[in-house]
Amino acid sequence: MGKIFITLGIIFVVIGVIWTFIGKLPGDITIKRENFTLHFPIMTSIVVSVILTLIFFILGKFR
Repeated sequence: MGKIFITLGIIFVVIGVIWTFIGKLPGDITIKRENFTLHFPIMTSIVVSVILTLIFFILGKFR
């Protein structure tokens, strides 16, 4: 169980660093009004989902 938490922690740190440098991807929706801002990161969510799916698939093969 401890190895899983360490692996998840490393994955989240890597994703956080990548997300910081990439920022918004093309396909992310931002709506700005006078006193209202809505940011809906569609492409970022898809990319993170694909990366996590691949990582967990690879980790599952080694178990």
